[in-house]
Amino acid sequence: QVRLQTQPKPQPGQPPLYSGTFDCFRKTLVGEGVRGLYRGMAAPIIGVTPMFAVCFFGFGLGKRLQQRKPDDVLTYPQLFAAGMLSGVFTTVIMAPGERIKCLLQIQAATGETKYSGSLDCAKQLYREAGIRGVYKGTVLTLMRDVPASGMYFMTYEWLKNVLTPEGKSVSDLSAPRILFAGGLAGIFNWAVAIPPDVLKSRFQTAPPGKYPNGFRDVLRELIREEGVASLYKGFTAVMIRAFPANAACFLGFEVAMKFLNWIAPGL
Repeated sequence: QVRLQTQPKPQPGQPPLYSGTFDCFRKTLVGEGVRGLYRGMAAPIIGVTPMFAVCFFGFGLGKRLQQRKPDDVLTYPQLFAAGMLSGVFTTVIMAPGERIKCLLQIQAATGETKYSGSLDCAKQLYREAGIRGVYKGTVLTLMRDVPASGMYFMTYEWLKNVLTPEGKSVSDLSAPRILFAGGLAGIFNWAVAIPPDVLKSRFQTAPPGKYPNGFRDVLRELIREEGVASLYKGFTAVMIRAFPANAACFLGFEVAMKFLNWIAPGL
């Protein structure tokens, strides 16, 4: 995804570095082996468990802040607002890992060896620019995650209601239906998130000082040189991942909540 989003515009008469998602997959596998497919993933993997915990906590908090009574049923705009709050919470965890992942993946694609791994990358970024260097792209991460998280949770709650048989409770929804609702919510999430994600990837991997006005400069350059369609680079790669990953995430959440309610009903 990052390699597709950040590949340079080809010279006139020259083919692009990657013609598409599957060409990128093939070239990465041939050139770098299976490890190349997971380049830069140590930082996001370390943060994924606390990130999802904070994500669902933020959503729960967002719902409570809008409820006058614990059993109040929220409207879909209110669920969207609660989801947006979760996006603010997760950015604190996500932004550094996203920055490190992007740099390591671009390094692998260009053949450079500036960073020996995730920890070395974090150390060098901090040494060069302090905490600002580690958190470069945070505003764009917020622009991606806040509206996308709102769409994510609102869509999931809406689909659960749609898929619940008449006369049944949402809490009794079957595992296949939860998987479907979660997977589709992931697709809606990324449909909103891809344009700012493209801008974020470009900005986070750019040399210092290339975009002095931040995302506005990145947006202007992309539109001018590659057109509006460039904002959806990596669409196929993201969508291939979105459904199964988010289906499993929501199923895990629902199972965990049922287990916690079973062992501690009043918690």
